[in-house]
Amino acid sequence: MLAVCGFAADPKIDALLKSAENRYNKAKTLQVLFKEEYTPQGKPRRTDTGLLMLRKPGKMRMDYSQPKGKKFISDGRNAWIYTPDENRVEKMKLEETEDMRAPLAFLLGKLKFDKEFKNITSRAEGDATRILAEPKSDNLPYTHVEFLVAPDGRIREVKVTNFDHSTLVFQFDQEKVDPPIDGKLFEFQVPKGAIVEGAN
Repeated sequence: MLAVCGFAADPKIDALLKSAENRYNKAKTLQVLFKEEYTPQGKPRRTDTGLLMLRKPGKMRMDYSQPKGKKFISDGRNAWIYTPDENRVEKMKLEETEDMRAPLAFLLGKLKFDKEFKNITSRAEGDATRILAEPKSDNLPYTHVEFLVAPDGRIREVKVTNFDHSTLVFQFDQEKVDPPIDGKLFEFQVPKGAIVEGAN
C-alpha cells in the first residue's frame, strides 16, 4: 500500500520523527533565521535570507534581509507578499495559495509525519538524518519533501520539489522555541503608494 510509511519498522527513525513532532507541536511561537534557495528548472538559483517568525494558529512572518525590505506575512486567513523594488503587494487567501512556502505550514499546525506524508524513507547525513517523503494529498503544488532532522528533533532544512521540477530549499539556524512575539507583527500594513493585487 502506498500509504504505508517505512519508519514504523525502524524504531530509531520512529523515535526521531516523534521527537520532531513533539518539539513543534508543543511550541506556541517559533523564531529562526532562514536561507531560501529557489532553483527554477533550467534557470539560475536565487538565494534569499531573512528572519522567520511563527505564531499559532496559522500566523507567519518572513522579513527578508536579502532582498532587503521584502516581506511575507500571514494572519491565519490571508497572506501578503510585498516586493519593495516594485512597491507591489500580492494578496491571497491562505487556503487558496499555491505559494511554495506551503511546506512550512506544518510548523503552524499539528505535525504528524504519517498523516501528511507517504513513502517515507531516511538516510544518515552527518549527525543528522534526512527524511524523504511524498505528500499524501494530490492538491499540493509539490511532489517530494525532504527534512533534515537533528538528533534533538530540530528541523535544520526543508527541501521541496515542485511539479515543474523546480526546487525550494529552506535552511534554518539559531532556532528559538516559544520566544515572545507580538501578535501585531502579523498584521499587514500596506506601504505608502503600494499597488495591491489579488484577493479582496
